[in-house]
Amino acid sequence: MPNIAARHDVTTAPRGVDLANARWRKSSYSGGANDCVEVAELGEHAAVRDSKDIGRRPLLFSKVAMRALVSGIVCGSNW
Repeated sequence: MPNIAARHDVTTAPRGVDLANARWRKSSYSGGANDCVEVAELGEHAAVRDSKDIGRRPLLFSKVAMRALVSGIVCGSNW
């Protein structure tokens, strides 16, 4: 079972976070219909945004929270 991240490990990206040079990546499993999420690494955090609405502030995950999220998805966990 992956480590569950604390609640404070996920937040909406503060307006002061510079995302102008973020390298957004989309899953290779995306259907190409712009219907998935995109992820960008930001040092100790990862930003996640909706590919349909990139103008909204993304969610900001700590690396621990992102690992827990991905591990849960891979393992099929129903937290």
